[in-house]
Amino acid sequence: MNVRLRIDSLGGQGDGVARTERGQVFVPFTLPGEIVNAAVERDRGTLMAVVEPSLLRVEPPCRHFGTCGGCSLQHMEGAAYRAFKAERVASALKRERIDVALEPLVDCAPDSRRRVVLSGRKTTGGMLLGYHRMQSGEIVDIEECRIAVPSIVSALPLLRDLAGVVCQNTKPFHVTVTATETGHDVAFADVGDVPDAARRAAGDMAIRQRLARLSIEGDIVVEHHRPAIRYGSVDVSPPPGSFLQAVASAEEAMAGLVMAHLAKAKRVADLFCGSGAFALRLARGSEVHAVEAEAAPLAALDRGFRFSTGLKRVTTEKRDLFRRPLTFKELDAFDGIVFDPPRAGAEDQSRQIARSNVPKVAAVSCNPTTLARDLRILIDGGYRLVGVTPVDQFLWSPHVEAVALLEKPRKRR
Repeated sequence: MNVRLRIDSLGGQGDGVARTERGQVFVPFTLPGEIVNAAVERDRGTLMAVVEPSLLRVEPPCRHFGTCGGCSLQHMEGAAYRAFKAERVASALKRERIDVALEPLVDCAPDSRRRVVLSGRKTTGGMLLGYHRMQSGEIVDIEECRIAVPSIVSALPLLRDLAGVVCQNTKPFHVTVTATETGHDVAFADVGDVPDAARRAAGDMAIRQRLARLSIEGDIVVEHHRPAIRYGSVDVSPPPGSFLQAVASAEEAMAGLVMAHLAKAKRVADLFCGSGAFALRLARGSEVHAVEAEAAPLAALDRGFRFSTGLKRVTTEKRDLFRRPLTFKELDAFDGIVFDPPRAGAEDQSRQIARSNVPKVAAVSCNPTTLARDLRILIDGGYRLVGVTPVDQFLWSPHVEAVALLEKPRKRR
């Protein structure tokens, strides 16, 4: 049904929200105050035309915006966009009755994302490689991407050719591309069975094109150069397709906040440590115990530590912190904690931290809702929130990172 709507506000996912007699309708790529024509089905609207544009509307920098669902807010003026990002964090904190003045938002520049996950599918018309259309399984073939570093965009033709060799069926697949210090690290997933001949051909292509590494379903096909990500002064080679902070400048900003807060800690626990983005920087001044559920990133962290100089002792522990969080008694051995969990947050681990005697805690999160829940637990356990900094690591999306710093007096047990 095609209708004319007035957009009243922005929703949490960056969609314009229109209030109608039948309830709310969410219309992507619209802004508050606009009059639009939209094709509406239930509570979702597809933008057909902007009848009266907002003064906040600007020309999107990418030709694919509005078709590709990778970005949702390129059409929004910069100051309003940054205010929306900060408000995402502020609103989550308010829902948990946490009253704090946010620090200024850390900006993210275009063309700076060093790790992207592309979707692909082989068709009779050729190889599609790009991102999904918003709210759809359809893949939008892209020729540019204004969030990714230029070297990844330049590699798109190569990645299509490589996908044509690797993929033997028409099912959708994913390819994670990371721009490292030594070249591109390319990891294919969901491609199904790949014959040996295709693997060899893909490996030969990767070597000719000087990719750092090519992996298929987690198996390394060829490693021409060991991929290197620099954490401070330490080079680490993360496992294929593993988690990585997407933007190097955002990681530096978050690490700077964490390091300054924990600067006087002699012993630090890094929980949900990944391959060591915080642990290996903190080890310049503190002994660090790094805890992570996956063995591969822990091995990468340990190798980075052992092949570096000037670091204090770093120990590692493979442990599922969702099933078996560190207890408050274990945590009392440390002077500081940093934790950076997945989007689900760290509810059970936060309950143990709240009972602990650790004087300094840094909480890092990509989900304001679960961060606010975990901060409420810590505050109820006696911690004082001393600062929250939103970090725009996910440019032109509704997602936002944040770093929260807490402290409490150490008491005798």
